[in-house]
Amino acid sequence: MSQKFALSSAMLALACCGAGHAAVLTVQVVDAGGAALADTVVYAEPEGGQAPRTTASGEIAQKGLKFIPLVTVVQTGSKIYFPNRDKVRHHIYSFSPAHKFDQKLYSGEEAAPQLFDKAGTVVLGCNIHDKMLAFVKVVDTPYFAKSDSSGAVRLDLPAGKYTVKAWHYNTAGGLTPEQPAQIKAGDAGAALEFRLTMKPGAIDPDAASRPYP
Repeated sequence: MSQKFALSSAMLALACCGAGHAAVLTVQVVDAGGAALADTVVYAEPEGGQAPRTTASGEIAQKGLKFIPLVTVVQTGSKIYFPNRDKVRHHIYSFSPAHKFDQKLYSGEEAAPQLFDKAGTVVLGCNIHDKMLAFVKVVDTPYFAKSDSSGAVRLDLPAGKYTVKAWHYNTAGGLTPEQPAQIKAGDAGAALEFRLTMKPGAIDPDAASRPYP
């Protein structure tokens, strides 16, 4: 099976509204001490909730007894594939209300994809390997991205008013702060900053900082 990835917000904005109507919003995400936060999901919800739908798919591989990537974001109604690239079998499950499922022992890349049809946070585990952990953020908008190692995010958006939210799996209290943003056509200078308070320690710093294939 070839890899399938979600469309970027830039592609969606250009496809839906034309290049002349797209504008750039840059977002910087840091922790309480000012250090950059990678793997933060930043997403923009248009005023009135009217956002285009996509049918793009995602992929979370199992390799080296880890889920890769650690954090995935998709729009509601998207499928995610779970290829097993280890030499051992895995048994993926989630008890999260947004998507409860139990994918029995399997190996190879033939497992059926899971449909994520409800917005929310889904925590993944493996019944065989307790240390394996991953997160899926399901959002009701196609305008999303993850912060890179410098904590930076770029969203290409059609002109309009938005509520921009930032979600990180290790945020204290599970909070998802939000800020309003008004995007004007051709605007290349709109910018926001989110400062998030983290829980002590990290769930899997090696997985969180590793480059994704």
